[in-house]
Amino acid sequence: MKARLPLVSFFAAAILSVNAWADFHDHIGLQLWSLRATTLTKGLPASLDLVKGWGMTEVEGGGGIGSTTMVQYRAALDARGLKAPSMHVGYEALTKDVSAVIRDAKILGATSIVCPWIPHTGAFDAALVQKVTEDFNKWGAEIHAAGLTFGYHPHGYEFVPTAVAGETLLDSLIQGTKAENVSFEMDVFWVYHGGGDPVKLLNKYPTRWTALHVKDIRKGAPYGQPTGHAPDTDNVAVGSGQIDWKAVIGTAEKVGVKYYFIEDETPAPLENIPATLAFLRALKP
Repeated sequence: MKARLPLVSFFAAAILSVNAWADFHDHIGLQLWSLRATTLTKGLPASLDLVKGWGMTEVEGGGGIGSTTMVQYRAALDARGLKAPSMHVGYEALTKDVSAVIRDAKILGATSIVCPWIPHTGAFDAALVQKVTEDFNKWGAEIHAAGLTFGYHPHGYEFVPTAVAGETLLDSLIQGTKAENVSFEMDVFWVYHGGGDPVKLLNKYPTRWTALHVKDIRKGAPYGQPTGHAPDTDNVAVGSGQIDWKAVIGTAEKVGVKYYFIEDETPAPLENIPATLAFLRALKP
């Protein structure tokens, strides 16, 4: 008679097995904001040609880009063998019509809808977090019911401390939203710049992170500033800055993060994206 593992041990082993199988190299994609200048001057097809030429197969986009309709956007992706598993959608568009956002995501073929910014004037505060938490739970439930996932991309201004020792407004937002309906996309640059520790946050909320924005901060640049703003020159090719990528990506793989989107906000993305790719492809967490 074969010995049986306790049920808890069985599931724990299954989770470890899945995470051990996952390899971040399989899902290195590009956030198309990185190529905004090329898209503006030469059009979306030219930007997608660059992505294909760099050997990537996944992108993260937004709504319609310029005058490009969502149908045209999807056709341009399909023509190049590219997929957009995730799309960014503004808070205002979600407030206006979640059903329209869901429709666009399905046209694009995206399975994840991510809000990248919370509009605010002055300091980000607890009262706004309460309102945003309610909105995120509502939108997340609607998007989940449509067979998609909803997430938020912290931007650094959420690291204002709360009355709870060691916690920030980001903790309040994560803890206040329902895990089954609201996930999070970690922008490693903005977490670090805002004063957070990417590795600790991945470990603290291991089931909430579904994607990373892979972006590095210049050596010597200030950090620990929850402003959500930094000069473009504080962004550098991944692997040449302050971030310990072996630790960050190794932890992300461990907790089950699937997508790793390069977001290049440096002054020279056409030079730095290939450098970032070379570093990531050689990285062994």
